[in-house]
Amino acid sequence: MAALWGAVIFSGFYHGVNPGMGWPLAVSAALFEHRTAALLSALVALAIGHLLAMTAILLPFTMMITLVQWEAEIRIGAGVLVITLGVYLLWNRRHPRFLARVKPSKLGLWSFLAALAHGAGLMLVPIYLGICAIADTDAGHAAAGVLMASNFNIALAVAASHTLAMTVAGGALAAGMYFWLGLKFLSKSWFNLDVVWALSLILVGVIAVLSAK
Repeated sequence: MAALWGAVIFSGFYHGVNPGMGWPLAVSAALFEHRTAALLSALVALAIGHLLAMTAILLPFTMMITLVQWEAEIRIGAGVLVITLGVYLLWNRRHPRFLARVKPSKLGLWSFLAALAHGAGLMLVPIYLGICAIADTDAGHAAAGVLMASNFNIALAVAASHTLAMTVAGGALAAGMYFWLGLKFLSKSWFNLDVVWALSLILVGVIAVLSAK
């Protein structure tokens, strides 16, 4: 259980470091407006959008996991879905065009859509299902209603703790760029994690499938 919650936090830091989750947009907003408050408000907007995306992905599984007899199949299916998305992102390197159509003033919406498009929420699903599996065992497979309520609370806790870790990591990078390094340094030192991101999705999916057997 401790290792799974550690994976939730680690994946949050990983998402926060990834430029694709939006922290460079927070730097740009603050430099454009010449206000530190703009940096903070942008990070809050990104965090809210990310949290909503994580919650939207995890909550449907709170109902599915009540089918205790299909628990292994659900975890395998989720793992295969994550692997499929990782393979797709390796094959198709283009960023979704609809993200470019979202105005910078709507960072919360952009963050929500970016997290869905990049599969950030799906990366959490196998970890979340693993936490639920242990919790279900400890509870002795309680009645469906109680089990669903418990898994609902776990989903919210996973989404919240993951988003907090993401915001801390992304906020630290954004603050460093804004206060010390600047946008010019960012444009010259931009790092692309697309391949690493896709491979990490595949890895998480493989681990989920193997651990469900």
